[in-house]
Amino acid sequence: MHTEEIIRTEHLSYLYDGDKAALNDINVSIRKGEKIAVIGSNGAGKSTFFLNLNGVLTSTEGRIFFHGKPIGRKNKDLNELRKKVGIVFQDADNQIIASTVMAEVSFGPMNMGLSREEVSRRVDEALEYMNISEFKSRPAHYLSGGEKKRVSIADIIAMKPEVIIFDEPTASLDPVNSDMFEEVLGRLESEDTTLLVSTHDVNFAYRWAERVLVFSNGRIIADGSPAQIFRQEEILKQANLKKPILLEVCQVLQKKGLLTGDTAFPADISGFEALIQNLS
Repeated sequence: MHTEEIIRTEHLSYLYDGDKAALNDINVSIRKGEKIAVIGSNGAGKSTFFLNLNGVLTSTEGRIFFHGKPIGRKNKDLNELRKKVGIVFQDADNQIIASTVMAEVSFGPMNMGLSREEVSRRVDEALEYMNISEFKSRPAHYLSGGEKKRVSIADIIAMKPEVIIFDEPTASLDPVNSDMFEEVLGRLESEDTTLLVSTHDVNFAYRWAERVLVFSNGRIIADGSPAQIFRQEEILKQANLKKPILLEVCQVLQKKGLLTGDTAFPADISGFEALIQNLS
């Protein structure tokens, strides 16, 4: 049970070009160690929400609190927020700026004012964490897409933030690298890191998240567990989302009388296999 609040937004709104509302009155509390999937159609406000939480953008109205302390609009406050809330962008090429992997991963810790020894230690740890130690001296921009994604995640891990935001992290990954990403999430979860992942993959959101935020037209229209969210037909329709396949299969079995109304639906394949075994 997660009880310690780490981030809170109050009436958070953001206008692009002074008149187009990308976020509209966002009120949400995020607790330490939570695994949150952020879903919704393109243009729903997910990325803008993330950039406000990270301090890259500053809200037009409303406030953000970190551990109960309001975040001001001065660069000093925003820089402190960025140290604590890391973001991995969808396109790794937009994040990678240095010539080598070592220089890339050391960039964040160096800008935190850490000693050279601490920076070196953090870089080595982050590269090992992502299983890319052998890439240390390679030119970052000549790596494959999956390798670049690993480097961009190592960038953030080296800074040791309390919250890590992933913006569409699996959009360009093959199945092997997608599995690698989920393994990394599992390790971060075991360290009680707060994780927010935006995704169009409802099957991933259903099996991984413990909480789902649904965005539509700059608003949060639903906030609950995956089991609660993905059973709400009207919410899915409003956000242009489909049901997870596993949920659909279980609902078909329920309609056929093979599952009772009080059966807890499994969230992943291993749970589904156990359910089927109990039916046979």
